[in-house]
Amino acid sequence: MKKFQMLFSQSLKCPVIGMIHVPALPGTPGYGGNFEENLKIVRKEAEIYQRSAVDAVMLENMHDIPYVQEVSLGPEIVAAMTRVAVEVRKILQNLPVGIQILACGNQQALAVAKAAGCQFIRAEGFVFSHVADEGFTDACAGRLLRYRKQIDAENVAILTDVKKKHCSHAITQDLSLLETAKAAEFFLSDGVIITGTATGDPVNPNDLRELSGKLNIPILIGSGATADNVQEYFGNCQGIIVGSNFKKSGTWDGELCPERIESFMGRINEMRKL
Repeated sequence: MKKFQMLFSQSLKCPVIGMIHVPALPGTPGYGGNFEENLKIVRKEAEIYQRSAVDAVMLENMHDIPYVQEVSLGPEIVAAMTRVAVEVRKILQNLPVGIQILACGNQQALAVAKAAGCQFIRAEGFVFSHVADEGFTDACAGRLLRYRKQIDAENVAILTDVKKKHCSHAITQDLSLLETAKAAEFFLSDGVIITGTATGDPVNPNDLRELSGKLNIPILIGSGATADNVQEYFGNCQGIIVGSNFKKSGTWDGELCPERIESFMGRINEMRKL
C-alpha cells in the first residue's frame, strides 16, 4: 500500500490511469518503418492526457502482436520503449507514468522505468503459472523483486495482474481469485489488477466484491471500465486502468478521444464528490 500511496494522494478516490498503446516497435511484424512517426503519435497522446483530468498514464507495447515471451524480447524493444518513456516524461512531468512490456517483460519494464524516471510497472505472471495466448507463463515474483533491488528501483511500484485476461487458468482452477490475490499480497505486490476475459471486456462486479475489504494492498480494475459501468466498481476498488474506452472507436487500436476521456472523468469526479 505504501508505494501506491506515494504515487497518489491519500485523499484521491480511485485514481484513473489512462493508457497509451505505443505503435508497433522496430523488429515486430506490425512496425511501419518510421520510429519518429511513432514518437509523434505518442507525444500527441501524452499531450491529450496532459490537458485531461486523468491521474496517471501507462505506456504499453500493445501493437507488438503477436507477442513473445520475456526470453525472446530483444534489446530493441527495451531501447525503443525507453525512448518513448523519456519523451512522455518530458510532457507529463507532474503525473505518474507506468510501463508494461508484453508479454511478461516485467524485468524489462523495470529497467525502462528506472532509466526513464517512471513510477510504476504492470506485471504479468506474478504468482502461479498459467497458459497465455503467447505460451506458458510461470510465476516471477521472486526473480522480479530481486531484480528491482539489484537495479536500485525500489521506488518503482509493481502492480500485478491476477487470473488475467487472454489466459487459461485451468491448472490453478482449484485456487480462487481471492486466494490468488492473497498470494500476490504475500509475495509483496504493490497492488493487484483484475480484468475481464479479454481487452475491453468489463470486470465481473462479483470478482471485485470477492476481493473488496479482504486485502491490505490496492485493487485495480484493469479492463472494460466505461462511463456507464464505472459506478459498479467505484468505492470497492482503489484504481482504474482505462484504455479501450478512451478511444474514438471504443477499441484498443483506435485513436485517443479527448471527449470520451472528459466524459469518463466527469463521471468519476461526480462520484468523488459524494
